[in-house]
Amino acid sequence: MKVSELMTTDVRTCWIHEPLDRAAKLMWEFDCGSVPVLDQNGRVLGMITDRDVCMAAYTQAQLLARIPVSQAMSPELHSCKPDEDLDEVEKRMRSHQVRRLPVLDDLGHLRGILSLADIAQRAAKEAKGKAGARQVGFADVGETLAAVTAPRRLELVAAAS
Repeated sequence: MKVSELMTTDVRTCWIHEPLDRAAKLMWEFDCGSVPVLDQNGRVLGMITDRDVCMAAYTQAQLLARIPVSQAMSPELHSCKPDEDLDEVEKRMRSHQVRRLPVLDDLGHLRGILSLADIAQRAAKEAKGKAGARQVGFADVGETLAAVTAPRRLELVAAAS
């Protein structure tokens, strides 16, 4: 199965120079946990998550309107292309522990988002026999969820215990 068959195409974005309150507003109004961050040419530079917003507010002790998205967004961009196979993209989600990947064209422009929720919903639909031949299994979804939600740094888990 190709990414283009599962990705969400109606995606909200923010600009790198905008304040965090704009990103938070988009996430609230459109019920999403992250938005892609664009540069002045409309290319995706990174992602900003609801957790990024909360941690920036906490660590910088400032109003969200005073913190630019550029200071809170994830420094690394993990993405995929519409024609990639889902199995390979799920491996990437696992290895980088991300729940969502922006789907980009060859020029770095946004074409959609592929989320773990998209994959899980397709697996559920297939399990009920509503999506044709089974291509997405619950075992794969479970493996990806387990990898994405595992603690990144075991020393932090040990220290918290």
